[in-house]
Amino acid sequence: MNKTTQKTHLLTSKKLVGSVTSIENNTATVTLKITKEMVVDSFNLTHGGFVFGLADYAAMVAINEPTVVLAKAEVKFMKPVIINEELTAKATISERVNEKKIVVNVHVFNQKDELVFEGDFVCFVLEKHILEK
Repeated sequence: MNKTTQKTHLLTSKKLVGSVTSIENNTATVTLKITKEMVVDSFNLTHGGFVFGLADYAAMVAINEPTVVLAKAEVKFMKPVIINEELTAKATISERVNEKKIVVNVHVFNQKDELVFEGDFVCFVLEKHILEK
């Protein structure tokens, strides 16, 4: 991992959601290898939830605050993803609406550098953990 230490989503499954490869200057990069457990049919199509999870994780890590949560996402699936593909999510903070509300733009590419997914993730940094009383 480059430069910044990860401070959020520390228990995330690398197998299901991805591995952080860099956090730097309001950006994050996360990679995910597509496995047979993620496949939904005999064509080896991957369930979109895994691609979304990768992108969501990258957005959280770009903000890199322990209490960050996702509020809303506007996304587009651009190309199908299949078994054995290696995906890379690149997340960049695009707007800091205020101290708590942050918008992150995420692009996900396959190993051929083809865009497979893109989205804007509206996130909030809470004063305390969402489950903390």
